[in-house]
Amino acid sequence: MASARIVLISGIASGQGKTTVTAALSRKLIRQGLRVRVFKTGPDYLDPMILHRASGAEVYALDLWMVGLEDCRRLLAKAATEVDVILIEGVMGLYDGDPSSADLARAFGVPVVVVLDAAKMAQTVGAVVLGLQQYGPVELAGVIVNRIASASHAKMVTQGIRNVPLLATLPKQAQALPERHLGLVQPDEIAQVDQVLDQMADQIEIDMAAWDAIAPVVLDESLAAATTPQLLAGKTIAIARDAAFAFVYHANLECLRAAGARLTFFSPLNDEAIPAEADAVYIPGGYPELHCATLAAAQNWQDSMRAAHAQNMPILAECGGMMVIADSLTDAQGKQWPMVGLMPGEVVMQGKLAGLGMQSLVTEDGELRGHAFHYSTLSTLVEPQAQTVKRSNGAIGEAVYKQGALTATYFHAYFSSCPAATARIFAPEEKT
Repeated sequence: MASARIVLISGIASGQGKTTVTAALSRKLIRQGLRVRVFKTGPDYLDPMILHRASGAEVYALDLWMVGLEDCRRLLAKAATEVDVILIEGVMGLYDGDPSSADLARAFGVPVVVVLDAAKMAQTVGAVVLGLQQYGPVELAGVIVNRIASASHAKMVTQGIRNVPLLATLPKQAQALPERHLGLVQPDEIAQVDQVLDQMADQIEIDMAAWDAIAPVVLDESLAAATTPQLLAGKTIAIARDAAFAFVYHANLECLRAAGARLTFFSPLNDEAIPAEADAVYIPGGYPELHCATLAAAQNWQDSMRAAHAQNMPILAECGGMMVIADSLTDAQGKQWPMVGLMPGEVVMQGKLAGLGMQSLVTEDGELRGHAFHYSTLSTLVEPQAQTVKRSNGAIGEAVYKQGALTATYFHAYFSSCPAATARIFAPEEKT
């Protein structure tokens, strides 16, 4: 059996500082010689990038529906064989969503640590903690109080917390992690990001006695092993990877490799053509709307995409990927830019969300699960081959378009939810 000290870091809502605290805590514990692994609850690309930078290790998603109970258990068990501490950052508030962060904690017997923004509170923090503890209930291992203004403020907050350990405090940060319309800014775009993370690690004050009192969680390490049919054996998949196309679950890459695929990467922003050895192409999501001029001028890349499509090479254009394979992309300032034109249609950025939430796609190989999150809309005369279904209410979700061997959709698939369906996208000629 494998064991590690595991905690789920949650709060009353988004915006309490869960990512900041998780990043600071992971870096602080690593400095103390502990091996740390971080997970993120639910679908997210940007928070994991910051947490990866803070911890130095890949950050995997944990979600009882999208990832699945057994895969979550396998990921945790594998991590427990390799590290001393596992931090799981929750999503939204502790009891928000179905399944919620609290559901995840209870499924694996993981205690909860609550992060509370005390910027406009003092002793009332204690009442909020008591409510969170009793509502579920959950096993509450402690509290981390964020945005402490002064020593006297810290004292008042401490007075309000009863029967629950105060694990750590973090003062109000002079430099917050910046955000934009899809969430946090990618770490490579933040000036001196490691200096910011180091400063947060310096400033978080941990009560190590209270931390060490948290009992380790024991997991069956035999669950860490997994086998995947070699449905992509001998295939080379070229994946776009740069600041415009960075929204890729590391678990998706592992799923492709486990199925036998060789992965190679290229950068459309650097006008790199699809590698010559590629048998299939994956253009994932990201922020292409921030790089329209560069992408519109990337002639080598565009020509290679058109040539691959003409040769009937399988292409998955996912969310941001679909935005650039349409005829044009209109940015947030209203300027229209010519794009690759593999699928007739126009993409336009808008100021409000156009799609959000967990969704699934029923295929001949099974149910492929994932999510959507986008601010643009596509206008096209192409009829969708299929539609996803929203998990929340069973309504029609995102369109899935097929043009020859091209698959284009706003839907972000979590590949290992159905490896056979994933393999069929990249190798439609193979029997799965």
